[in-house]
Amino acid sequence: MSRIIVVSNRTPGKGPTAGGLAVALRKTLAEREGFWFGWSGKLVEHPSEKARFEDIDGLSVAQIDLTRDDHHAYYAGFSNSILWPSFHLRLDLATIEAHWYEGYRGVNAQFARALLPLLKPDDLIWVHDYHLIPLASELRALGVRNRIGFYLHIPFPTLDALYAIPHHQELMRDLSRYDLVGMQAQRDVTAFTEFAEHQAPSNLSGDPLQTVDFSRTEVASFPIGSDPDAFAKLAVSPAATKMIKRMDRVMGVQKLVLGVDRLDYSKGLPQRVEAYEKLLANDSRFRRNVHMLQVAPPSRDTIKEYREVSDALDAMCGRVMGRFAEPDWSPLTYVKRAYGQASLAGLYRLAKVGLVTPLRDGMNLVAHEYVGSQDPKDPGVLVLSRFAGAAEIFDTAILVNPFDTDETAEALRMALDMPLEERIERWQALMNAARRHNVEDWSKSFIERLAPSTAPDGTTRDILYLASVA
Repeated sequence: MSRIIVVSNRTPGKGPTAGGLAVALRKTLAEREGFWFGWSGKLVEHPSEKARFEDIDGLSVAQIDLTRDDHHAYYAGFSNSILWPSFHLRLDLATIEAHWYEGYRGVNAQFARALLPLLKPDDLIWVHDYHLIPLASELRALGVRNRIGFYLHIPFPTLDALYAIPHHQELMRDLSRYDLVGMQAQRDVTAFTEFAEHQAPSNLSGDPLQTVDFSRTEVASFPIGSDPDAFAKLAVSPAATKMIKRMDRVMGVQKLVLGVDRLDYSKGLPQRVEAYEKLLANDSRFRRNVHMLQVAPPSRDTIKEYREVSDALDAMCGRVMGRFAEPDWSPLTYVKRAYGQASLAGLYRLAKVGLVTPLRDGMNLVAHEYVGSQDPKDPGVLVLSRFAGAAEIFDTAILVNPFDTDETAEALRMALDMPLEERIERWQALMNAARRHNVEDWSKSFIERLAPSTAPDGTTRDILYLASVA
């Protein structure tokens, strides 16, 4: 059986894993053998040309170090100041520096050179996320003929946004060097296919770039999930119960509206708080009877746009507090730090409304975790953005346009007033969907599609694909 080589920007650290993805990939590597390859997290004066192996909680991990300048251009620069905002359709927040692209490709080339001597001919290579789009091209240039898959964890941009990205044609050619490209949602496959079928001529000076050939690349949606049954158990664990009791002491009969997000401009946090403000302004019966908790640990706070959204959220929360707070009641709590999964599971279970309203998101696993943590006899209601990949799976959530704060406020009212019978019916459908799209089956389905097919005589053969949907 072929080994699995997982490649990502960062390698997993020691101690308990924070998310379902790392757990699923660990299990995949344990079943198939292989190793995890990526950046160590260390910044050094001279970049690593050879990877060093380390056993991390039973997982074989190969790591390389980057220089500070290379990491800045590759990570903070091209990846998170150009690709991230553009893929999330926030071109107004993209900052373009020409030299960042050189650093981005240079680090991908460094990854490829360090990975090459570690490979065996039948290894399956699984590359993760937007930081490493060029990696297949760099490996192919070094003679690698293994089957290579790529999974994009964030949304794929619309055609106009894609054309606004520097070197987009080269990036799409890089994607064509993969055997399998996986997306979170069908809308992302559709956007990708639109480019493949309707490529615009290059307007660059000099020799024009040729049309990208995707005939050997399969493109399909593989919606990622969590482990809903594990969250169901976690939500009644001692640590979760402790959190619930802590909250009960201060909440009393108030209903909890909960948001859990990284502090990121794609999450729509100021709009979310504005919608809650409108709920309190439109219907006074919710005052003193509802409390909103927003958990938002800082993310990439060295980047200007992230500091700005933090400032905007601070101001919005202060406005709501000043407008509605009483000496013995506060309308919301805003916490800028992370909590462990057991504590979060307790908060999910307690919350009568899970408010998951990103402006644009690849999937959004908070929606999955909220569903898995509910009390089957008295579940809460998921209010979900139409622009999260999860909306394609969770169609019995209350779906909203997060840009329309009046609509979100009305969705909050509906959720808080929803009768028990309807809540149970909606939740059961959501839980069934979460179980169908669990993270373990996600990883298995991708690996099965990436593996070469087997002919009747037992030999393997490659398959040619047109850009397609699944």
